[in-house]
Amino acid sequence: MAGIQHQLQVELGDRSYPIFIGQGLLGQQDLGQWVAGEQVLIVTNETVAPLYLEKARASFSGKQVDVVILPDGEFYKTWEVLNRIFDQLLEKRHTRKTTLVALGGGVVGDMTGFAAACYQRGVDFIQIPTTLLAQVDSSVGGKTGINHPRGKNMIGAFLQPRCVLIDTSTLETLPNRELSSGLAEVIKYGLIQDNQFLSWLEEHMDGLMALQSDTLAEAIFRSCQCKAAIVAADEREAGVRALLNLGHTFGHAIETYTGYAEWLHGEAVAAGMVMAADMSKRMGWLTYNDIDRITQLLVRARLPIRPPETMSPDDFYALMAVDKKNIDGALRLVLLHSLGDATVTAEFDPELLHLVLSAHQEAQE
Repeated sequence: MAGIQHQLQVELGDRSYPIFIGQGLLGQQDLGQWVAGEQVLIVTNETVAPLYLEKARASFSGKQVDVVILPDGEFYKTWEVLNRIFDQLLEKRHTRKTTLVALGGGVVGDMTGFAAACYQRGVDFIQIPTTLLAQVDSSVGGKTGINHPRGKNMIGAFLQPRCVLIDTSTLETLPNRELSSGLAEVIKYGLIQDNQFLSWLEEHMDGLMALQSDTLAEAIFRSCQCKAAIVAADEREAGVRALLNLGHTFGHAIETYTGYAEWLHGEAVAAGMVMAADMSKRMGWLTYNDIDRITQLLVRARLPIRPPETMSPDDFYALMAVDKKNIDGALRLVLLHSLGDATVTAEFDPELLHLVLSAHQEAQE
């Protein structure tokens, strides 16, 4: 494909698929080769549709292209809104050879993938992520789902896409806050597995914030490369894939506490990563200098480094109790042995965790 700056493969046997990364790809690349039948349903939202829907249509010339436009936001990642996708599929009489196309951020991608996993017990789907967070995280790996008022992403399925098309030019219309939210996940990859990438991010953060095309493409490629390797080793999160949840146990609790409306996912993860780093320091694994490097990088990305002031330890405990990583009622955390070396553990002193959950309130006093 012309115009592609980077390409990589998620190696999953007969479910393997390519990721294409480049500028100006949407509407210029023929994605019909990834469609088994003649029907396509593009799922997007009311923010993305005016910007990129027609370009997405052009990528499937010669196909029956139908569209469903969802409301925008994590708040709408529900059963009720999911049914709008099924309504359109049934109204337009889509068969089991249809292909669903997720055009948007992580919410659109998760819901489209879940609908594809459910419709007629499973149809194909393609990811066209338009936010940085979706490009480096949710579009890769096959996790799909919706939220429940008592927990984030607790209802869903695994379904790998046929391909992922990442057009970096879509980031030019992304609000600054959304860009920062995506950078939280980019920083995560450096923290869990690639200390050299962490140093690269420290060197190139200003370029990323300025939307330098080549710098963005490189950061997206290296992030996807990290995630693809982890997914290939552990598709269904039985082991090493849980490392991708650094900061997420705390972060998901923040999102649920705030009703999925006040904090963006990456913002909650950023604060959660600082809390995980604090816990790691209290366990003797990280140094004060390590904590400073993490917080400084997040601050440069314009991300929060503390959870909501009103969130008590009891609030955290109640919401963390339903985390997907927990086994037999035991809370498991992703922590850092060192920068670039993460681990999943249930072996920690509960008192240390209580100190971490209390520290942000003490800092406000």
